[in-house]
Amino acid sequence: MVRKIKKKKSGIRIFVLVLLMVVFAAFAYRSIITPGNHQISEKEYEDETSLNSYIKIIPDSSGDRMTTVPPSKIETDHSVSISLSSNKLNSTNAILIRLKDNTILMQKNSEEKIYPASMTKIMTAIIAIENLPDLNEEIELTHYTFNGLYSAEASMAGFKPGERVRAIDLLYGVMLPSGAECCIALADHIAGSEKNFVKLMNQKAVVLGMGNTHFENTTGLHDENHYTTVKDLSILLIYALQKDTFRDIFTSSRHSTQPTNKHPGGITFYSTMFEALGDQDIIGGEILGGKTGYTDEAGLCLASLAKVGNQEYILVTAGAKGSQYSEQFNISDALAVYNSIRK
Repeated sequence: MVRKIKKKKSGIRIFVLVLLMVVFAAFAYRSIITPGNHQISEKEYEDETSLNSYIKIIPDSSGDRMTTVPPSKIETDHSVSISLSSNKLNSTNAILIRLKDNTILMQKNSEEKIYPASMTKIMTAIIAIENLPDLNEEIELTHYTFNGLYSAEASMAGFKPGERVRAIDLLYGVMLPSGAECCIALADHIAGSEKNFVKLMNQKAVVLGMGNTHFENTTGLHDENHYTTVKDLSILLIYALQKDTFRDIFTSSRHSTQPTNKHPGGITFYSTMFEALGDQDIIGGEILGGKTGYTDEAGLCLASLAKVGNQEYILVTAGAKGSQYSEQFNISDALAVYNSIRK
């Protein structure tokens, strides 16, 4: 009888031990896969999960899917020579990449933190493009759209409160004249507020592998917590250029909007980059498009696309001294770099 009791107690001990092991394993598994391991609350996790529905890779007109470019896929190649030393640049930060194979040909402080100024609007535009079901849809700019923009001396496209504008015209307004009111109008329409839209921008940065980037606004107005690197911006630009709508806008020197209730004759926009470039060009090729940027803290910046010979290249530069009223050292750096490409 005693032996039976001992066996029963032993069986109970084994059962309890196994049960404890199962509980411990379940707890360990949960701690690995749940957001709590990253100190994110359940509500924050739900919010971030819901944001994923906005971050879409939408098929282009041919039905192909856009692809991201992980940082690990961008490699350095020394088979193409650059006759210009990066130390000769006015810009403190730069990266040159051949688009065919996403190969770095030149870089200067490419992973150092910078303020992107209006190069931010590349992300604003691509988020808007991917979340607008109808680019011909009219969006109304309210008085709220303009709050704080004039006092911040933000660049404007020229729209007015109460104006109803096609989404595609707002996108051109974002990229060509760098219109801050266009950014806010698109953000409010798509996400309900600029703050919510910025969440989408940061979520997209994570998806693309832009590990040293954080956005605080849609316009690029200076904020200590609004930063990136030229390498991260190159990842973004490579991705964005795969979208036909973005490429068409990015490479346009001018655009005339449709007539609106406030501008019966429409508005004609001119690219800030092409205006600064003037009649200058590169030997054996051309600069196809670009987005300028400037704040006192960011310096003169430029993200550009060029074709040299039969190859396309992107160049992202930041931190050049000067202002919008001085010599445009971001433009002269781009000309110098593209002219230095030798095969």
